[in-house]
Amino acid sequence: MLVRDELVLKLPRARVDELVGASEGRHFDAGKGRPMREWFVLDPASSKRWAPLAREAFEFVKGKS
Repeated sequence: MLVRDELVLKLPRARVDELVGASEGRHFDAGKGRPMREWFVLDPASSKRWAPLAREAFEFVKGKS
C-alpha cells in the first residue's frame, strides 16, 4: 500500500529486520511514535525491486487468513 507516497509492505518480522539491517528501508511508523514490527517501508534508493517484495507480502498475508 502507499502511505504518504511510500511503499509499505506487511512481511514477517524476521524479513523486515533483515531488510532494515541491509539498509533497504525502515520499519513503518503509523504516526504513533513506535515502529510496527511486521511493516516495512521500501527506500526509493533501494536496490530491491518492489514487485517481488509486493508478491512476497501478498503471500505472507494470504497465509495469515
